[in-house]
Amino acid sequence: MLSKVFGAGFFGIEGYSVTVECNANDRLPLFNIVGLPDAAIKESKDRIRAAITNSGFFFPDAEITVNLAPADKKKEGSSYDLAILISILKCAGVIPDHISMDEKCFIGEISLSGEIRGVKGALTMCLAAHKDGKKEIFIASENAGEASIVEGTTVYAVRSVSELISHLKGEAVLQPTVFDTRMFERNVSNAKLDFSDVKGQTRAKRALEIAAAGGHNVLLIGPPGTGKSMLAKRLPSILPRMTLDEAIEATKIHSVAGCLPEDVSLLTQRPFRAPHHTMSAAGLAGGGKFPSPGEISLSHNGVLFLDELPEFSTQAMEVLRQPIEDRNVTITRVSGKVTFPADFMLVCAMNPCKCGYYGHPTQKCTCSPNDIKKYLSRISGPLLDRIDIQVEMPSLSYEEIASDKPDASAETSAVILEKVNRARAFAQERYQSEDKLYCNASLSSTQIRKYCKLDAAAEDILKKAFDRLGLSARGYDRILRVARTIADLEGSTEIKGAHIAEAIQFRSLDRKYFS
Repeated sequence: MLSKVFGAGFFGIEGYSVTVECNANDRLPLFNIVGLPDAAIKESKDRIRAAITNSGFFFPDAEITVNLAPADKKKEGSSYDLAILISILKCAGVIPDHISMDEKCFIGEISLSGEIRGVKGALTMCLAAHKDGKKEIFIASENAGEASIVEGTTVYAVRSVSELISHLKGEAVLQPTVFDTRMFERNVSNAKLDFSDVKGQTRAKRALEIAAAGGHNVLLIGPPGTGKSMLAKRLPSILPRMTLDEAIEATKIHSVAGCLPEDVSLLTQRPFRAPHHTMSAAGLAGGGKFPSPGEISLSHNGVLFLDELPEFSTQAMEVLRQPIEDRNVTITRVSGKVTFPADFMLVCAMNPCKCGYYGHPTQKCTCSPNDIKKYLSRISGPLLDRIDIQVEMPSLSYEEIASDKPDASAETSAVILEKVNRARAFAQERYQSEDKLYCNASLSSTQIRKYCKLDAAAEDILKKAFDRLGLSARGYDRILRVARTIADLEGSTEIKGAHIAEAIQFRSLDRKYFS
């Protein structure tokens, strides 16, 4: 007897369809799985045997060979359990021959009792199954919401083997899981933190407003307790809401990494990742025998916040350089090469010295000049050059901290978000002819020459600043990108002197701290 059913797997964040072939011969009992399975798949033999028996079915007393095709691609994980089990029951005649499996896909891990458990990467695998022409997907209940996002497929949430067999034989009908688009629209803009919570720091708030409007990277420098982390954590509240396509892309990455929150089928908030400074380079970039996404990719379409930047290892900091430029991370292993998307906003925070009080008006710095230089030199010039906006955050006075009066100049996140959305819409109208250009931070050198037109005053200011600040070609381009965003916030088609002057001010810390 020979049967054929379909499952799915993934490598990186890309899924692929897997054909599960089962052959049963009337020989001495034997159960083999071939097709480059890993240890988890090989161990599925015991899970599947117990699950079939405990679900009230007879496990075939025969020589069974299961092949996972394509046989030259390494398979990993427990997501093939369900497809292998169904192929065996189909081969044994438990599932009648007239029931076609051609447009069905089975994804899930099997427990010894016959219950079906969720797996990571469900969304990626379901997208691959849909692309391969599968119309029905049978998957664990905890993954059903995630799988239902895929349009054009009917997704069934299955809790047990016996329940699934009853549905396939027509004895009991499972109800399909339907994705609620209105739920996504309701939850997508639900921000919990607000900019008005942060006292003072008007200049830093302005910097983050510009960063949000243009997708720029930011470095916040200041003594302890000035609100660096508070502001960074509130940045997602002023970022434009995610589109459904962006949400699906971010969800794919989190699902593959196995860190999609419980009971969450689709990410509705932009990711905010804040790894500890002990994080390794591999933890940031991703890796492993079968490469999985790191913090850089988990921040895709969101924010990567690195607090205490100089405390990160040199290798970890330098691994950021290529993803910032290319908007992706490529990892090569023996098992193959994987490219993860990494279009994120980098927000860094740091003290001006080891003790934190260099330049403080009242607290005395205990670091020697050599200590300060050594501390700041941990951040390389090439990495610093890739940060568009650098802001110094002064310590707050007693009056600012203790005052119960509301700050009249403190704007709420909703007010700032409205300005950011207006600036982005203004930019999008300009970039209608460009493919996948969503914000000014992504402008290429060619596009900068095309869209960043300066008036005479702006040209003169930039020329003087170039020599005085010793700007590199990359620094020059990044100033123009920030100036373009400032102009967009004011609804100006041309970059004026005031716009370029403000953009230059946000690069002035290069000379103060890092020269």
